[in-house]
Amino acid sequence: MAIDKDAIREHVRGILAALGDDPDREGLKETPDRVARMYEEVFEGMNYTNHEIAMMFNKSFKDDLCVGSDKKDIVLVRDIPIFSYCEHHIALMYDMSVSVAYIPKEKVLGLSKIARICDMASKRLQLQERIGSDIAEIMCEAAETDDVAVIIHGTHSCMSARGIKKEAASTVTTTFRGRFETDATIQSQLAMMLHA
Repeated sequence: MAIDKDAIREHVRGILAALGDDPDREGLKETPDRVARMYEEVFEGMNYTNHEIAMMFNKSFKDDLCVGSDKKDIVLVRDIPIFSYCEHHIALMYDMSVSVAYIPKEKVLGLSKIARICDMASKRLQLQERIGSDIAEIMCEAAETDDVAVIIHGTHSCMSARGIKKEAASTVTTTFRGRFETDATIQSQLAMMLHA
């Protein structure tokens, strides 16, 4: 599904008028087009399913790594910066940081692919919890492993800039799949890696 920039332009113009402003005044004349181009960029992930994202970023390396179901070798990429927009208010979720861990089986993903997966999953109208589950689902498919963990820290402008206005509040979500859910040794190892 492609993003309909013409419809966005039309509706942004209507919002400007509904706010009581003149969409034809100098400062606003190009605003509908700017917003349409911005939305096409920041909501790019809405054009793809999780499966399509996994196929885009599944570049892997088969190496002589000794990997198998009995191994507990963890790959962790920490502090990947992302942002997204809350689906409830279309408000910015910012200062977001994602850490993704997985236990390789047959393949090892290129590290930049993990960051690209996080970026694309966040470029949708989202909930922080769903960003974590989307990343985990994509990682499981792209890396061909059941063992994935996603930890996200973020600040939500729907809480900090409006409503309750608690600007210091942040949200932490975790999404664990496979042995990250069930194996206490792996959970402990991940905790040490996150705090190292």
